[in-house]
Amino acid sequence: MAFEPPRRLVRALGETAPDGDDWLAKLPEVAERAVARRELAVERVQVPGGRSSLVVLVRTAEGVPAVLKLAPRRARPESERAALAHWGGRGAVQLRDVEAGGAGAVGAGAGTGAGAAEVTDEGVLLLERLHPDVSVRSLPEAKALLEAAGTLRRLWVEPPASHPFETVAERTGRQAEAMRAGAAADAEIAPLVDAALAARAELLAEPPERRLLHGTFRQSKVLAGDRMPWLAVGPDPVVGESAFDLARLVRDRVEDLIAQPSGASTTRRRIKRLAESLEVDQERLRGWTLFRAVESGVRARRVGREQDAELLLEFAGWL
Repeated sequence: MAFEPPRRLVRALGETAPDGDDWLAKLPEVAERAVARRELAVERVQVPGGRSSLVVLVRTAEGVPAVLKLAPRRARPESERAALAHWGGRGAVQLRDVEAGGAGAVGAGAGTGAGAAEVTDEGVLLLERLHPDVSVRSLPEAKALLEAAGTLRRLWVEPPASHPFETVAERTGRQAEAMRAGAAADAEIAPLVDAALAARAELLAEPPERRLLHGTFRQSKVLAGDRMPWLAVGPDPVVGESAFDLARLVRDRVEDLIAQPSGASTTRRRIKRLAESLEVDQERLRGWTLFRAVESGVRARRVGREQDAELLLEFAGWL
C-alpha cells in the first residue's frame, strides 16, 4: 500500500520544517517498515488526519483494530509515548503492546500503567483504535465543553518523579522569544504581545501546582471510544499548572465566537464556567488564555495563515 501523507499534514509540516528536513520523503519507507515489523494489516490512512503525524488504521496479527501513528522528532513522539504510558488509559488512548525484540522498554518516568509499550522505531506509536471520525466537537457546544472538560480533568495527575517532559516555563519561554520577534516586525500586534508576556511573567511567579498536562487540548483531541465514551488523543505533554491546559479549550470554535455579536461576553462566561467546574482560578485561566491566543496568532501570521491570525488576535483583544 502507498502511504500517501494527507495534504493537511504536508501543508502543516511545510510551515515548520527546518531546512534540509526529509521526514516526509522518508515517510512511506518508515511506514512500510513499521507495518511489516509489527505484522499489521493496513486498512487506510486517516484523512484529513492531523497536522503533525500520519495516522494509519490497521489490524494486528490477531485481528484487533489499532492505530499506527508516525511523527517526526520535532513533534516529540517519545514524550507522547511516555505520557500515554503514565496515564495508562485513564482519560487517554492506550498504547498497545508491540512485538518483542524492540530497542528496549519505555524509560524511567513513563509509568507502569496498562498499555506500556516497547520502543522500536523512533516516532512510531501503536495505539488503541478509537472512532477517528467522531470527536466531542460533533456534540452541541455546551455538551461538548462539558465532556471535554471532564476528560481533561482525568489527565491532570502528578508527573513521575523523574520525568522527560518540558515544563510550562520552558515551553512558553521559547514561544515568548518568537512573540517578541513578531512584535518587533509588526507594531500593530506589539500591545497584545506586551500584555501576553506580562501575563506570563506574573503567572510563572507563583504557580499553584505541578501536574502532567495534555499540552494541546481541544475538542477535536477527544474521540469516542468503546472502553470509555470519550478519550483524549495527540498530547504534546508538558508539566505545569492546570489553567495552562484549560486555556486552549476556552477558545475552541473561535470562528463561531468571533461571528457572534456577543462573542466577548460569551468568552467571559465560558472562562467563568470552565474555571468553576474544574476548580481553576478564573484570573489565572484568563491570563493563560490571553498568552496562548496571542502566541498562536503571532505564529499563524508568521507562517502566512492571515485569516487564522486575525481571528486569534481579535479573540485575544477581548481578554
